[in-house]
Amino acid sequence: MNKENASKLWKIIQEAGDYLKGQLPDHPNHPKGRNPYAHVAICVKSKFQKSYKDIEDEKFQEVIDYIEVLKKNPS
Repeated sequence: MNKENASKLWKIIQEAGDYLKGQLPDHPNHPKGRNPYAHVAICVKSKFQKSYKDIEDEKFQEVIDYIEVLKKNPS
């Protein structure tokens, strides 16, 4: 992904993390609460099999759409 798109995507990931603060269900591995920013980044990496910076520019909108799904379905 080019630098400009990677920067935009990181901002969207941060906004999604802000949105998900306090909404993620409790988990025994995270007694002090879950990190919503890490959650979004890990989910993106899991779905696309790459760090958000390494995803192809052509999939930019697909990644944004997926982040919206994550926001609607915190898990």
